[in-house]
Amino acid sequence: MKDLSRRQFVKLAGTSAGIVALPNLSFGSFFQNKKLGVALVGLGYYSTDLLAPALQLTKHCELRGIVTGSPEKIPVWQSKYGIKDRNVYNYENMHQLANNDDIDVVYIVLPNSMHAEYSMIAAKAGKHVWCEKPMAKTVAECQSIIDACNKNKRYLSIGYRMQHEPNTQRIIQWATEKPYGKIESLMAEAGFYNNGRDHWKLRKAMGGGAMYDMGVYSLNAARYVTGEEPIAVTASHATNRPEIFTEVDETTTFKLEFPGGAIAKCKTSFGANLNTLKVNCENGWYKLSPFQAYNGIKGTTSDDIALNTPIQNEQAKQMDDDALAIMNKSKVLVPGEEGLKDIRVVEAIYQSGKSGKRIELS
Repeated sequence: MKDLSRRQFVKLAGTSAGIVALPNLSFGSFFQNKKLGVALVGLGYYSTDLLAPALQLTKHCELRGIVTGSPEKIPVWQSKYGIKDRNVYNYENMHQLANNDDIDVVYIVLPNSMHAEYSMIAAKAGKHVWCEKPMAKTVAECQSIIDACNKNKRYLSIGYRMQHEPNTQRIIQWATEKPYGKIESLMAEAGFYNNGRDHWKLRKAMGGGAMYDMGVYSLNAARYVTGEEPIAVTASHATNRPEIFTEVDETTTFKLEFPGGAIAKCKTSFGANLNTLKVNCENGWYKLSPFQAYNGIKGTTSDDIALNTPIQNEQAKQMDDDALAIMNKSKVLVPGEEGLKDIRVVEAIYQSGKSGKRIELS
């Protein structure tokens, strides 16, 4: 083993990563044909264009219900996906899911400010909760979701699809294995050009802003790349289009300090297309670009090892992984505590950006 080259080691590590990343299957699950029924709460772009189609590709769950405040969308969804009348709800009667055995899981796909309220309604109705990222606006809201799911003995998973993606899982494993030696620094940038259409992502009260929307990709990546929690943050905000971004940040730049000595330089923006993650180590580097796209995640290393394991559909894999955790009573890959840890840092980033000071994280 000691005579392996780094290239051979990394290839071997990649193979083992694929094995470790497999869902924790119980013996009985091989004989189980049951699928979990999923209800999507909120029928905006992400549900319509990504989650609903992905649910047609899943092996362990299926789309059975919807919760919407737009009655005109109901016949369209029923016609396309065969959703029964009894599985259609609005935000006022969503609590009645408690009486519906067709639905096992409720996926919260609403504006960030609504995550806590409707996740708690779902948990109190006895349903497992999948909540889109970011988990909520505040640490207190995140904790309220965790408490509601624990009290009602329901599973909670946060929609960080990248942690289910095989190339990302490989570099997550490298945080422990360190095939290129100690991690010294990293760069994580995530953003897109928001053209300023009247959208909830531009409203502060709804949890809008670049940091909440795209910044959590950079933040979460810095945490899973190092395998550590940051001990300090320094941040700044910039706005190039003040006529559009009157309430929220257009661009946020932040530096994270980690206990092992690594420094993460991160950026997020609604004013530029950004999609790169690069990790610098004492004996080399590796990167993913794009690292948070809906498909085509790929990368390379300083010694030309390709990181390009294909995947059919990121959202389908995420939901199947989470469904298997419920069915097999095993741990979910991204629990509520993971979402809370990010929001704890997000709060500090906004504090630092406002004050201009370095903020230490206890």
